[in-house]
Amino acid sequence: MYSNVLPEILYPTSGREMADALASSARAKRSIDLFGADTKRRMAGPLAPPPAVRISTAKMRRILNYEPADLTVSVEAGMPFADLSRELARNNQMIPLDGPFAENGTVGGLVAANISESRRRLYGSARDLVIGMTYATLEGKLAQTGGMVVKNVAGLDIGKLMIGSFGTLAAIVSVNFKLAPRPANSRTLVFSFNDAETAFEARDAILRGVLAPAAIDAVNPVLAAQIGWKGFLLAVQFVGNNAVIERSATEYAGLGQARSLSGDDEQRFWNSIRQITPRHLEKFRDGLVVKISTKLTECGAALATAEGPGHAHAGSGIVRNWFTRADSASRWLEACLKRGWKGVVEFGPELPAPGLGLWPAPGGDFAIMKEIKQMFDPEGLLNRGRLFGRI
Repeated sequence: MYSNVLPEILYPTSGREMADALASSARAKRSIDLFGADTKRRMAGPLAPPPAVRISTAKMRRILNYEPADLTVSVEAGMPFADLSRELARNNQMIPLDGPFAENGTVGGLVAANISESRRRLYGSARDLVIGMTYATLEGKLAQTGGMVVKNVAGLDIGKLMIGSFGTLAAIVSVNFKLAPRPANSRTLVFSFNDAETAFEARDAILRGVLAPAAIDAVNPVLAAQIGWKGFLLAVQFVGNNAVIERSATEYAGLGQARSLSGDDEQRFWNSIRQITPRHLEKFRDGLVVKISTKLTECGAALATAEGPGHAHAGSGIVRNWFTRADSASRWLEACLKRGWKGVVEFGPELPAPGLGLWPAPGGDFAIMKEIKQMFDPEGLLNRGRLFGRI
């Protein structure tokens, strides 16, 4: 039975204070919950058992070094991502990682959870955009990896291990990013089809084309209805100068009837995509999100199997399905694994759900992951239960 005693909450204001807090907790063998704004507490599995101490980065929110001419910025992990985005926008620059919870989450949380979004096809994920990092260990040490230059080849980049580790290895103290210029113009073409097969035939034609879309997303009819549309949607975003934008409209006119979105209409559409998961989890206390990874050639088939609301990053092979019941999520995940696709319960209930396997098939490299965990956290104190209940 879990204790009803609330854990102590610590708010370090610097990397040194973070390292000291970790070390003192480790010496006392107290289990630790690392968090930022706590927006993604339902992601990657609940902490089990509840922690003895919680350590937040919320008061570590400074911009440490910003060089607009070099397209680089270094920020503390507790910096709200929305605040950073507004500051970068003053120089028409951005970090293209606007995924779910980006509006309220922190930089550290975004990186620790490896959040990415629809524009990943053009700009990459956090592993492509993070060029350096400082992290604090349970030994009370501050370690640096990478640097403040876009091309850095100085040995093994330990920071890559921290991306997507959900705070199970160390505490991210600060992050260095390479920046992208904000595009001068953008336009989204939203095609509507009767089925997934036709939608993905159009997707294939776009992939064969000479233009490089920033995003290619597919939405099944159930989810389309929830965001105010009809049919099987294929949304394709193009960014660049006016010539690119105008050519995109004529280049793919033969693929089907499309609605062209720009300005506020375009922003509202992509905001509705980003808000699917936050709204689902707010509406359903025990709601779940299952994420599947497939080959591009099988992405359409995976999306077609979704009985409820389904969405795909059709240019990268990521498919999501939203559920209100754990048994339904388990059945779909199991069926996908049998077809050779990889999958996890990306978001789930705040408390452990009996019989729910969050990561049923971790793969052959899981043994290496456990060895790395042993190196950083031999007592298993950091974010117990995270990484889908496996670490």
